[in-house]
Amino acid sequence: MAEVLELSDKNYVEFIEGTDSIVFIDFYSPTCGPCQTLLSFLPLIAEHYGDEDVVIAKVDVQTNPKLAKKFMVKSVPLTLVIGQDKMVKKADVGVLTYDAYVKIIDKALGKDLGLFARIFG
Repeated sequence: MAEVLELSDKNYVEFIEGTDSIVFIDFYSPTCGPCQTLLSFLPLIAEHYGDEDVVIAKVDVQTNPKLAKKFMVKSVPLTLVIGQDKMVKKADVGVLTYDAYVKIIDKALGKDLGLFARIFG
């Protein structure tokens, strides 16, 4: 099964500076019920993108307060998609469906183009 990366206050900057991949991050709390549902999706999402330029990661907000503050996490679960340019492309609070997360990542990869983009490039 594909790996879900555990990001922390200590390894985040080095990781982000060293990757050219799209990064999907789940900010969670171990005591949050909806967070546990989303955490169960992460290995499946990682498996789905196993051969692609996507990293699936998670951050425990209780043990990583600097990252939680950096991204202004006020409620969990919070998911972010960080593009290859290191900018946040999408942020969502709450649990979505597995298919919704795949669609969000596909869009960041440029796969989920709208009708006009498909016709006119």
